[in-house]
Amino acid sequence: MTGPDGVRPHYREFDSWLARQTPEALERKRIEADLTFRRVGITFAVYGDDAGTERLIPFDAIPRIIPAAEWAHLHRGLVQRVQALNMFIHDIYHDQHIIRAGVVPAEQIYRNAQYRPEMQGISVASDIYAHVAGVDIVRAGQGEFYVLEDNLRVPSGVSYMLEDRKMMMRLYPELFARHRVAPVDHYPDLLLDNLRSVAPVGAADPTVVVMTPGMYNSAYFEHAFLAQQMGVELVEGKDLFVNDNAVYMRTTRGPQRVDVIYRRLDDDFLDPLAFRADSALGVPGLLSVYRAGRVTLANAIGTGVADDKSIYPYVPDMIRFYLSEQPVLNNVPTYQCRKSEDLQYTLSNLPDLVVKEVHGAGGYGMLVGPASTKAQIEDFRARLLARPDGYIAQPTLALSNCPTFVASGVAPRHIDLRPFVLSGKTTSIVPGGLTRVALKEGSLVVNSSQGGGTKDTWVLEN
Repeated sequence: MTGPDGVRPHYREFDSWLARQTPEALERKRIEADLTFRRVGITFAVYGDDAGTERLIPFDAIPRIIPAAEWAHLHRGLVQRVQALNMFIHDIYHDQHIIRAGVVPAEQIYRNAQYRPEMQGISVASDIYAHVAGVDIVRAGQGEFYVLEDNLRVPSGVSYMLEDRKMMMRLYPELFARHRVAPVDHYPDLLLDNLRSVAPVGAADPTVVVMTPGMYNSAYFEHAFLAQQMGVELVEGKDLFVNDNAVYMRTTRGPQRVDVIYRRLDDDFLDPLAFRADSALGVPGLLSVYRAGRVTLANAIGTGVADDKSIYPYVPDMIRFYLSEQPVLNNVPTYQCRKSEDLQYTLSNLPDLVVKEVHGAGGYGMLVGPASTKAQIEDFRARLLARPDGYIAQPTLALSNCPTFVASGVAPRHIDLRPFVLSGKTTSIVPGGLTRVALKEGSLVVNSSQGGGTKDTWVLEN
């Protein structure tokens, strides 16, 4: 909110308003938000949590504000990045030009746990694999934006973006009268249009469903929310079946053909005949219908090969290779511990680095060197020596922070941003995203499973 010259221009109106608020008034609004979220059922599950499986994600009523010019820069970079990632996934399952050119080592793909040989040579609708991408962005250094990671399998969090906006408009309607905040509430309509646009050829009025693993999944609220907002059915694997090389949904009026499945479960569980035989969540025979081009899966099977942290360092090279452009958004400098030189550097500088599992997610399986004990650092040293190809390392960024209402009052806390990029016949992004905030003082881990919270994200229209 502030820089070397004081309050930044796009925050001045808000800063003036905030100065007039008492801690007691802010606390009353926080309690009101918590009660409303709990009544609506906006929760997430924490696996293995002894305190209970359902938690509220803490909501902070001080928004993160982004001026129009900064958003335009982010928008360009996000579209460019996701376009290159989609081209990369298509390429590795078809002609493999990027491997033959030596840009990405073949073993980084073929040994990737998310690589699906079943997809080799299979055409998907419009050559789109990541129909929904959640790209995690941070700001650091001299105010530059960096991409932390690309979430291309089943990215979550968009429901919190939408509910946070509704909550802010409910709590502080007067603020929206003072600021020209770009809307985000049309996201479900954009998502539905995007999904319908990639339906199989011949589907004149495509039927779209949201496929969930079930109510015990950590993001079940979001699955139900998006189905309801799009006006489509929320289904589980048991609600679908394959017949005559097509997918059908069981309904009270009889079987109904399904054209597009927005699936919110991982590849392994989609089809017990093709992947995990013990999966009770999937649809037997689904892969054969998909390979025949008679149903669209969003996101595509095999997309996860491109959101692995071992592939992340190559994304700027993908942009240059496929688009002949320089990347608009920066990657964080990354040491690939499978390389002996990078491993030695990492081992020598563990107290200063962030080390992540290449398949890790949710803030688990990582070391934040400056915030770790000697014992934790030595434990990670042993892990790296035992399996160096399972880790990457990055410098600890001085992440930007945003005013946040915590127990001690308004204080700075580190934040990131997850915008959601929709790819179909066109590419679209609602102006904003999910801002996650590390509520613990000094913490750089914003994940909800690690105690993080969320904020509304305001992109100003002028």
